[in-house]
Amino acid sequence: MAHAPVARRFTPLQTLEQFDELLRESQTHPVVIFKHSPTCGTSAMAHDALSDLLEGDGPQVHLVDVLSARPVSQAIATRLGVRHESPQVLVLADGAVRWHGSHYRVTADAVRRAVAA
Repeated sequence: MAHAPVARRFTPLQTLEQFDELLRESQTHPVVIFKHSPTCGTSAMAHDALSDLLEGDGPQVHLVDVLSARPVSQAIATRLGVRHESPQVLVLADGAVRWHGSHYRVTADAVRRAVAA
């Protein structure tokens, strides 16, 4: 009997230590960070779009709630040199930003292409 795939969830990114670990992980494989505001309609649409990445063998998506994890959100902007926006996705490789997009540029297809590049 075949089992339906288990839906994966966004992985919360809530501490600077977790962010440091993701920077290390990006040395071996691309890392996807999604900066999300739960009070923003545009961010809600981006959240829905990125949920498609969590199906099948897509990349794991690490979610930063910009309201509850403001220090992490600010550290990402400062340390990676990318102006904070929300919604915003950053794809990291080798400890640096490979691709980033915000607002309506946040789509599952755009992130898949960036991870594959």
